[in-house]
Amino acid sequence: MKNGTRTTQQEITDCGQYRPVREFSHLEEFIDNLPYILMALIGSVVVFLSFSGPQWRMIAALLYFAYGLVGAFWVIVFICPYCHFYGTRSCPCGYGQIAARLVSSKDGNQFTKKFRKNIPVIVPLWIIPVLAGVLCLVRGFSWGFLSLLLIFILDSFVILPILSRQYGCAHCDQQDECPWMRSKT
Repeated sequence: MKNGTRTTQQEITDCGQYRPVREFSHLEEFIDNLPYILMALIGSVVVFLSFSGPQWRMIAALLYFAYGLVGAFWVIVFICPYCHFYGTRSCPCGYGQIAARLVSSKDGNQFTKKFRKNIPVIVPLWIIPVLAGVLCLVRGFSWGFLSLLLIFILDSFVILPILSRQYGCAHCDQQDECPWMRSKT
């Protein structure tokens, strides 16, 4: 986006020339979202196994998974409308297309500010299963549960950030303005 306008197939460069913006297939969007989906699923299992009462297990696991879904929609509603790729196939995760169906486009110059303000809302998704898992291990150690917790940690803290950074974000033309990518360069 330049000067507050958006294009779906091309972007205007500083010289006034158009250049194609990469468009992502549904498969590429799925691959970009897969670590987050796995984080929500594995995190739900960790939370489920961390509670002792059967009724609390299910409630806690369902609440955590619902939080994962709400977290994705939070990003879609409160960050995506400010993104340059709102409403286009140039969004690596596909959220921009969903956002265009739910909320109107906002000032793209506010992207960094809105990103920084809203990302902390989903950070507990990474922390809750680790805390619940550690408490569960303290109550009673199990190699199987430790393995599951380590898989969650590997997916959430290693695979998800690496895949985001080197796959989705690496192809994003907005990475110079994105706090996530700027903090990693």
